[in-house]
Amino acid sequence: MSEERVILVDGDDVECGTAEKLAAHAEGALHRAFSVVVFNRAGEMLLQCRAAGKYHSAGLWSNACCGHPRPGEDVRKAARRRLAEEMGIDCKLKPLFHLRYHADVGGGLVENEYDHVFTALYDGDEPRPNPAEVQAWRWVPLEEIRRDVDEEPERYTAWFPLLVDELAAEGARY
Repeated sequence: MSEERVILVDGDDVECGTAEKLAAHAEGALHRAFSVVVFNRAGEMLLQCRAAGKYHSAGLWSNACCGHPRPGEDVRKAARRRLAEEMGIDCKLKPLFHLRYHADVGGGLVENEYDHVFTALYDGDEPRPNPAEVQAWRWVPLEEIRRDVDEEPERYTAWFPLLVDELAAEGARY
């Protein structure tokens, strides 16, 4: 089995190499990532609570899925693949914006990511999350999420408040 690698990038998202995923997070190396925000027709956002076995941010609430494209993999295709792997749903993704952030996620790991944020509309069957990735999920109105993130930010992943702020600034809905 080969090691999982991430794509290292500069501040403009230009590729400058690859690194083993955990090493990149331990060193705080800037790398390419993606986040998927899924809405239903009622305007609610799909949240997931990360599984207890995740290597960081376990048990915290976040957006529908996050991940890293593999070297040579198109970012949108990677995001769609990962949404199916984590939440058991498949839908078309639309690019929304880019988010660059740097955050200590504990355990000696740092998220330093050039994040491609995608949105999707999903009104299909209930999600069928992978229990190794997701321990719970729910649909929540964006305004309720914003209030809860302000009141109890410790319940959420380090990047999620930044993502919610940007979504609000963009007036994001699918």
